[in-house]
Amino acid sequence: MKWALISVHDKSGIVDFAKELNKQGFCVISTGGSLTTLKEGGVSKVKHVSEITGFPEILEGRIKTVHPKILGGILALRNNPAHIRELEQFQIEPIDLVICNLYPFEKITKEEGATLKTALENIDIGGPNMIRAAAKNFENVVVVVKPSRYMQVLEEYKKNGDVSFETRKVLAVEAFQQTSRYDSVIREFLEKK
Repeated sequence: MKWALISVHDKSGIVDFAKELNKQGFCVISTGGSLTTLKEGGVSKVKHVSEITGFPEILEGRIKTVHPKILGGILALRNNPAHIRELEQFQIEPIDLVICNLYPFEKITKEEGATLKTALENIDIGGPNMIRAAAKNFENVVVVVKPSRYMQVLEEYKKNGDVSFETRKVLAVEAFQQTSRYDSVIREFLEKK
């Protein structure tokens, strides 16, 4: 079984993408609004993150995916026997694909009347962690932060059964570009406040 973690604010195209991932042998892990969208859209092989972690979402959803069974599944080096033994020891499934985009902090803070409290509540924590972990481990994990990449990734899985090293590297660069820009926007907003 291959595992894909989907946590997206921009849900455009995600249902069709997830259905195709199911056809390619992926089971999807998801949370919150993404999970609801996938289930309502008819994605058959999808599990709530708490089914994987054995731990509920807490602090009004502030903590969902920041968990060793998620980050360990993303960060494990598949060619490192010690990492594989630890995955087995702690019953962690390796996660092969991370599809994630972030809360729209910039859009929300540009709305008239945006408060500091509203801004702080719209700083994504789990998303950047998952994106950075997957991008760091791009040789083992495919990371997708743009819906415009869904078809390319699917085509490679369909044609080759996997995503090429070159594509993985390009996707990792896009991932770091997204988290870098995201942090810059937050910093600039807080400096102004």
